Amino acid sequence: MKSYRLAAILGLMVLHTTLANAAAQNDAYIAGYAAGVLKQGLKIDMPPLNVRDGVITLPVGNLKTADRAKAVQLLSEIPGVNAVKISQAKASIPADEFQVPGDETVSATDKIILPTGLLPSGHLFKPLLADPRWAHFSAAYRNYQNDNFDGKDIGSVSFGETIPFYRANFGETSAQWETGIQASVFSDFNLGAESTDLVNTDFIASLYSSMRVGQFSAFGRIYHQSSHLGDEFLLRQIGTKFERVNLSYEGVDLRLSYELPFGVRIYGGGGGLFHREPDDLKIWSAQYGVEFRSPWRMEFADMRPIIAVDLKNFEENKWNTDVSARAGVEFENLQVLGRKLQLLVEYFNGYSPSGQFYNDKVEYVGIGAHYHF
Repeated sequence: MKSYRLAAILGLMVLHTTLANAAAQNDAYIAGYAAGVLKQGLKIDMPPLNVRDGVITLPVGNLKTADRAKAVQLLSEIPGVNAVKISQAKASIPADEFQVPGDETVSATDKIILPTGLLPSGHLFKPLLADPRWAHFSAAYRNYQNDNFDGKDIGSVSFGETIPFYRANFGETSAQWETGIQASVFSDFNLGAESTDLVNTDFIASLYSSMRVGQFSAFGRIYHQSSHLGDEFLLRQIGTKFERVNLSYEGVDLRLSYELPFGVRIYGGGGGLFHREPDDLKIWSAQYGVEFRSPWRMEFADMRPIIAVDLKNFEENKWNTDVSARAGVEFENLQVLGRKLQLLVEYFNGYSPSGQFYNDKVEYVGIGAHYHF
């Protein structure tokens, strides 16, 4: 068996991507639909709008202030539209009939406005790409550089999603908020064992609320996490000094994020536990990091480079720094439900993110396939 199970998971992910990509929404169709909606709803003759991956770029430099919010609302309701990007540029149209003397500029930077209402598409807070415990779908191979808890060749998979239930604007502004659930499962398998034994599984479920104002966003949640060991792993530990921990806790945390020019993003935050088992777990933690998603695509393969570093400090581990770094490429044309395929090499040095082994210092390198929005 060895690594066959991990290879099968990776194969299914790529196959799923190919099938979903074949049924993707046609951006040219959305562009034509958008032009018709603006003409019918606002009596505006716009040139063809730029649409990529369901995101409409709307130049508002020629529009009256009162028409901008209505235009965004109309466009965001079009089936297949994932977001409306407001650009301060002027549309290239023959007449200047929509230019209003003295009309003020909303912002010096472009803004992304997402659809509102129940079960909306998109997310206000972008995923933390190097966070070992951010909910998403992934499969990775990791080689541990030190004496690990159960072998050096580990296959790690995650199954998770962030689902917004409701989104709305703050009044008549472009600021938005949403609320929903985030849930995930993280499992580690010993690829060196005869039957690729399950070592550890972490379950995380949370209620969250997030907001976005321009390039600033925030994500807060109340969550539960529990950790469970695999049967084969426990059988191998009979007669050893290994002690199982009944690890389960609830907590709250908050992260703040700001997106700088040229694809750079910084974030930081922290949290605490209000119920924990064992009850001598320390309460506080901090998290911060930096990401780079290149604004420039490699057109020959329709992909863009990615680099991310996530840092965590736990009171439980005397505030030592856990370092998680990932780098690779994101494929623009390989998507499943708006999630793009990323192939990333990774490095981790710190206390294990696998729940049962939270007091064990580990170091590993690996490579994985990830789906992120």
